[in-house]
Amino acid sequence: MPGALSHIRVLDLSRVLAGPWCGQILGDLGAEVIKVERPRTGDDTRHWGPPYLKDQQGENTSEAAYYLSANRNKQSLTLDFTQPEGQRIIRELVAQCDVLLENFKVGGLAAYGLDYESLKAINPKLVYCSITGFGSDGPYAQRAGYDFMIQGLGGLMSLTGRAENEEGAGPVKVGVALTDILTGLYATVGVLAALNRREHSGVGQHVALALLDVQVACLANQAMNYLTTGVPPKRMGNAHPNIVPYQDFPTADGDIILTVGNDGQFRKFAEVAGHPEWADDPRFASNKARVAHRKELVPMIRQVTVFRTTAEWVAILEQAGVPCGPINDLAQVFADPQVQARGLRVEMPHPLAGSVPQVASPIRLSESPVEYRKAPPLLGEHSEALLQRLLGCAPEQIDTLRRAGVI
Repeated sequence: MPGALSHIRVLDLSRVLAGPWCGQILGDLGAEVIKVERPRTGDDTRHWGPPYLKDQQGENTSEAAYYLSANRNKQSLTLDFTQPEGQRIIRELVAQCDVLLENFKVGGLAAYGLDYESLKAINPKLVYCSITGFGSDGPYAQRAGYDFMIQGLGGLMSLTGRAENEEGAGPVKVGVALTDILTGLYATVGVLAALNRREHSGVGQHVALALLDVQVACLANQAMNYLTTGVPPKRMGNAHPNIVPYQDFPTADGDIILTVGNDGQFRKFAEVAGHPEWADDPRFASNKARVAHRKELVPMIRQVTVFRTTAEWVAILEQAGVPCGPINDLAQVFADPQVQARGLRVEMPHPLAGSVPQVASPIRLSESPVEYRKAPPLLGEHSEALLQRLLGCAPEQIDTLRRAGVI
């Protein structure tokens, strides 16, 4: 069964995470994705290890786990487009592609004649997606942008970490490069919107994403908490600024997360906790009151939760209809029966290791499901085949390009 985007060809000039994440999503949805990489070195993340994928003898391969996280369902073409011959090949490929992804600094590709305006002249239907740190205008436009830096500058780290009056207080970044991931998701949405409009207009367009824009947009309710009050929200650890109880609590053998989203759930929790009177106490009877009296209620709950194990609390609270859950490490995540039932770990054949594990796409389509067609490619694995198939290059031409360091 062909994928939803099986009619789309993507030229992916991006590196690291935000752009490749977008390319991987498009590939998962069936698009043909050609990953263009520098000869000999390739994507920076190929070298961001350890850890590396291990072969069947338990020895490290050349493939870093970081690279493997964002590059399946792609073909690798090595190409030095700082050389005129490399630029020519890019232009010839653009003529046959629907989408181009790039995350160079603002104006970086214009020096090679590979900017949107230049390539639009070759292929007016091209959807050209640029990802930058700060956008194409404003005082920071020429700066390079990195996820960690944007998490700080964009306000996320002011909200993440223990509260100022707690031990270990201070700003903390999210444990994955969340701004990059979110930018990749927004880029995917933008590309799909542009492709959909092209169906009616017949022309492509420039899609532009900036890491900073995405980070600020994703502050969501916390941004509105500030914009409606003029008061910057503060770090609260694992607590929620607008809902109580909605945080972690200690148990007899670890911790549990309570996410009590309404007054009915709080009443059920109070009954299970052996304190039904809490639900009728004016300080705690409504979420508004619980937020106002957070400092009284949270210690009372902590005094109760420590007398049962995490598993015991999860069992009785789930039975009562109170949302809750454990705090798992990644070994526990992939051993979780629900994670296993959903097939969130998949294995793909790999030329160096025999197989490579992957985290499954969360997108489930009934008529055009995600397919895991190609493992993250080796550097230049498909260069010859792509040049022969798409550009009609003869073996002698490919040898000449290789000797010149173009591929």
